[in-house]
Amino acid sequence: MTATEPQTTAPLLVVRNLRVRTAQGRTLVRDSTFDLAPGEVLGIVGESGSGKTMTARAVVRALADGVIAEGGVAFDGSSVLDAKERELRATRASGFAMVLQDPFTSLNPLQTVREHLRESLAPDVRRDRAAARTEVVRRLAEVGLQPEVADRYPFQLSGGMRQRVAIAAALAQDPDLLIADEPTTALDATTQAQVLDLLRKLQRERGMALILITHDLRIAFSVCDRIMVMYAGTVLEHAPAEMLERAPRHPYSLGLMLAEPSVTHYQERLSSVPGGVPSADSVTRRCAFADRCQWRQDRCTDSAPPLVDIGSGNDVARHTACVRAEELHDDMDTALHSRAAAGDTPPAPVLGEPLLRVVGLGKTYRTASLLGRNKETTALQGVSFDIAQGESLGLLGETGSGKTTTARCVLGLSTPTTGSIELAGIDITDYRRLARKQRAGVRRLVQVVFQDPYASLNPSLTIGKALGEAIAAGTGNESAVGSVDDLLDLVGLPRAYAARRPGALSGGERQRVAIARALAVGPKLLICDEPVAALDVSVQAQILELLRDIRARYGMSMLFITHDLAVVRQMTDRTLVLRGGEIVEAGATEALLDAPRHPYTQSLVASVPGAHAAAEPAEPVADAR
Repeated sequence: MTATEPQTTAPLLVVRNLRVRTAQGRTLVRDSTFDLAPGEVLGIVGESGSGKTMTARAVVRALADGVIAEGGVAFDGSSVLDAKERELRATRASGFAMVLQDPFTSLNPLQTVREHLRESLAPDVRRDRAAARTEVVRRLAEVGLQPEVADRYPFQLSGGMRQRVAIAAALAQDPDLLIADEPTTALDATTQAQVLDLLRKLQRERGMALILITHDLRIAFSVCDRIMVMYAGTVLEHAPAEMLERAPRHPYSLGLMLAEPSVTHYQERLSSVPGGVPSADSVTRRCAFADRCQWRQDRCTDSAPPLVDIGSGNDVARHTACVRAEELHDDMDTALHSRAAAGDTPPAPVLGEPLLRVVGLGKTYRTASLLGRNKETTALQGVSFDIAQGESLGLLGETGSGKTTTARCVLGLSTPTTGSIELAGIDITDYRRLARKQRAGVRRLVQVVFQDPYASLNPSLTIGKALGEAIAAGTGNESAVGSVDDLLDLVGLPRAYAARRPGALSGGERQRVAIARALAVGPKLLICDEPVAALDVSVQAQILELLRDIRARYGMSMLFITHDLAVVRQMTDRTLVLRGGEIVEAGATEALLDAPRHPYTQSLVASVPGAHAAAEPAEPVADAR
């Protein structure tokens, strides 16, 4: 994948000294300055809380009530921040538009796709019923969807299809600028590649400017012309994508790049940026990144370093806000090149007897249609596998492949239609047939960590109370952890966190609590269902390292469910590839990813942005229906 070539014309968007603050005076973004040319793609990257989304929303004046933007923002020569609301209405439709991370929340579940798109069309087209119908079909075709999709509701579409509809609605009045805020974060690998290919294709064909907000640097490098790295509300580095990928010139940019788990080789130690993002107000008079930087010196905290051009006299401008950029040149290059060198050898797992045995697992759902007829949907068919004591098995596949259904059957949250499941010698195919005491014992043998830790924790309970309840449930199991303090120590959280509630914790801290709760009963098998999919790249590395450490310390077995090939590479011994509820390929993880044999597995590997991606766009696999 190659980035588009920017056009050398007058800027379409000019942002000067942009500041975003709350009505109470808390700073969210400070002194952001950049230009965007017609047809250019700008990536904005950084961790949660860095100011990426606030910057984008300020540019189009779509901030929430009580949030104020100041400074200069000019779009196509006209001021955005000074314009009256009625003057912005036309510009918001035909000048710029946004695509959000979760298309389901941006689509009305009570409206069909046709109604969504019709409402997005220009008023003169919208009022002409025949013209609107024709235009809806044309817009759907532009994003690769068939005409019959127009009569479906959002819940009847896959994630990728919903995102395509959201893109079609955003482009309905042919804007000059599209802002895409994490448009592929919730999508699996192949669907992600398809959506990115679609955005790139539409952007090129239209000559449209694009701002892509993402925390995935692989995506940014594969799509963008330039990348702006934000942290604590300020810009730390701004450079051409190829130049930044080859040689970052700010320690934070380097830290983000090193924290990306490799998809091409195993890493004995996953790198992360220690600590968390500070508030913008707390670092206004110093380098914002100093407290997390391994190369910090006293002068880094004497004053806030300006964003300066270090282009070395060539025609290409690149900026960094690091006072030591030049003297750290060689150290940062060495760190980056060391990461790119040949990987470590995965450790040989010490395996015991089979702990989990799944044979011929099948699951069929029956639902009644509006006409009263029963409809059958096969979610799993003939799935068989073992997990040995101490082994980590990956379940890899796109949304709808049957990964989570498999886990639900093992956990007793769903009863399989056919097949059998045995855990530690106990038949757990149907939890309803187990005696109460036996069922409680099985629950202590297998636990789960979900994708969204906030949804899995009771917001009204303190961390200490939630962990205490879990410890009580593990009574009688000699492997159970003895106290709340022990659990917090185990997952690397301060003991004082026992008094806090989930809402006071960051996403990574909440996930550590969720892991602690799962470990409280001393399980033999831990099911991890996309446990890092919603986390920033640096926090992701910390959680993966924590799970590795727990597995090594306790000899715990793991069933690791993910659509991320890099996570599979780093966390599993063997991998099963599921598609349409069936296993299409299985084997040692390293061999399976290095030399996939099934066309579907090959398409998954080819869908990864960056060095491992195919030169041509991935063929549609999931949404071509």
